[in-house]
Amino acid sequence: MEQLKGRSLLTLSDYTKEEIDYLIDLAIEMKRERRTSKRLEGKNIVLIFDKPSTRTRCATEVAAYNEGANVTYLTNSQMGGKESIEDSAKVLGRYYDAILYRGSSQKIAEDLARYSQIPLYNGLTDEDHPTQVLADFMTIKEHFKRPFNELKMVFVGDGRNNVANALRIGAAKMGINFVIAAPKELVSDGAPWEEDPYQAVKGADIIYTDVWFSMGEEGKIAERLNLLKPYQVNMELLEAANNKELIFLHCLPAFHNLETKVGLEVFEKYGLEAMEVSDAAFRSDYSLVFDQAENRMHTIRALLVATLGN
Repeated sequence: MEQLKGRSLLTLSDYTKEEIDYLIDLAIEMKRERRTSKRLEGKNIVLIFDKPSTRTRCATEVAAYNEGANVTYLTNSQMGGKESIEDSAKVLGRYYDAILYRGSSQKIAEDLARYSQIPLYNGLTDEDHPTQVLADFMTIKEHFKRPFNELKMVFVGDGRNNVANALRIGAAKMGINFVIAAPKELVSDGAPWEEDPYQAVKGADIIYTDVWFSMGEEGKIAERLNLLKPYQVNMELLEAANNKELIFLHCLPAFHNLETKVGLEVFEKYGLEAMEVSDAAFRSDYSLVFDQAENRMHTIRALLVATLGN
């Protein structure tokens, strides 16, 4: 698709339904082929991560290497400290063919794209997470034979977070019936909303959740637990959808047991063995979370090839 050449991905709002469909189909084709290529040979990509990462970093590096590109994981740079974002971006634009940014600020992502004059991929900001949603939609398309506009997706939890916002944008583009199940305190203005999670999930095809507090929000744990305990995705809630084809998605990491430092601390202080999803629901037959995680790599690879490929 020629119009994708040289394009950034700051938000899915900037892409058409046809362009999103193309990226998903290309990712599915690449997954099926399972081969390396040289479509990005000679290309150099810099990863700028101001927040921790497992899937986004690993998926991007593997995707780039499998297409012949070189990757720099930039740490301890002067950007934003001794050097302005503008100046740093102009320098990086002379060295690299693309940037993947993961950090707090959507404005920094936009400024990097503006001043570098090379494609910028949003690997997560506090406002948006478009590369995650590409993987989510790929997972959905692999599972369902029905088109997107015949599917219902319910996001259960903090309806104001970046993933909920990115899903809302993507669902509107693709025609998915999208509903947020959340307490009124955690819903963005104008979002399609239902306060009762059991009412919301009736007839759902996809139930999606995310952590109850994001990176940098650890001070809000008590407040979020109080608001969101009724919104845990558990087997009872999954079965309330009354849909044998139902799938459960989670962008990960997930607090579904006591095998994490944070999960154990929350258990010791508040007595919760799991937070946004129960261990049974996370491991159930409904759950496609590891297919979804794998698809981060395939969709990022498709994005790189479509926008940078030779």
